[in-house]
Amino acid sequence: MKRIITGLTVLVLFYFSQLSFAQDDDFIFHSDLARDWYEGGQYFEWTSTTADNDAAKLNIFYRTWGDKSKPKLLLVHGFPNSSFDYYHLIPLLENDYYIATLDFPGSGFSDKPLNNFNYMLAENAQIVEHFVREVVEFDDFALYTHDRGVSIGLALLSHYLDNPAPDYRINYHFISNSGMFLPLATLVPFQTALLDAQAGPRLIAARSAQARLTEGDPEAVAFSDIFAFNDGNAALLYVGRYLLERQANETRWLQSLPRSPIPVALLWGLTDDINPIRIATHVWDNYLNEREAASSFWILPSAGHYPQRDKPEEVAKVVRMALSGQLPTREAEAEFMRQYSGRRTTEDAIYVGYSRVEPLNFPSSIEYTPSGYRLKAVE
Repeated sequence: MKRIITGLTVLVLFYFSQLSFAQDDDFIFHSDLARDWYEGGQYFEWTSTTADNDAAKLNIFYRTWGDKSKPKLLLVHGFPNSSFDYYHLIPLLENDYYIATLDFPGSGFSDKPLNNFNYMLAENAQIVEHFVREVVEFDDFALYTHDRGVSIGLALLSHYLDNPAPDYRINYHFISNSGMFLPLATLVPFQTALLDAQAGPRLIAARSAQARLTEGDPEAVAFSDIFAFNDGNAALLYVGRYLLERQANETRWLQSLPRSPIPVALLWGLTDDINPIRIATHVWDNYLNEREAASSFWILPSAGHYPQRDKPEEVAKVVRMALSGQLPTREAEAEFMRQYSGRRTTEDAIYVGYSRVEPLNFPSSIEYTPSGYRLKAVE
């Protein structure tokens, strides 16, 4: 009799475990793209570590692609979107890499609790660490980050560097368009309104009242579905507060880059008018240009804030060059720039070299004088 009860208990527990991970099963999709993305994913459970969240349990959506025996690549999304931002990039890389991505709480197909839930960047970094250790079991991987995800990646990096014996290795660090240094960003009214206790709720109410797209551009309908899933528009009111945490920690997080031994590739869409190129040049000049570990700086001339969506082929080329060891050392950089410039197309990323300000000593037998150029006197 005891064995029968135990068997029934297992079945009941299994049934309710499946219910706990069933996300909006009655949700109506208008986009095949969004439905396919959802049906291709899985969930893991996370217990919030932020004190004010009272150990809330969350279901986190994730997806993987490719062969587990291939090099690992983790894609980290930004605000206000989700892992679907990598929809165009993943097919270009999945044959050669084992790729994983996830939706952070408040985004995509993950849980989106309301009522002043705290969507913290530091906790998101903990989620990433749990994800790579316990869920997809990445022990050696490249990290690609974009927008809000850049701050998550930098918070993860800070913890990783301070851990004397991490049980995983980050072998490459990609950083794309982000307001990771807010003094140089041009925030839009939508972002700042979310930080106002009166304006924010009114803005979200107006956004939520807008009808969902049911037809038209397939990607636009997909994004509309994903925002609507689990009332994601309402969750934006709380997720958008991450700017306050970034502002308080951005310098400390950026200071992790000079002490990191991990190679970095900085990729920036030139036409981004929210996070202008001046952010990338500031980060490059102050945190990457002089460090000992390898760094590279790439400008995508016709991409905007979302290079992985605007120019995925060009982003994939940079990822492949970086991860296959094709990028030059400082000493070989000049020749690399000449060869690369000679074969790049107008859409390809532009390689920006290191800045080295040194006095020039021309090996010339001619010298300048205010009176004219003259042969140097032979000693």
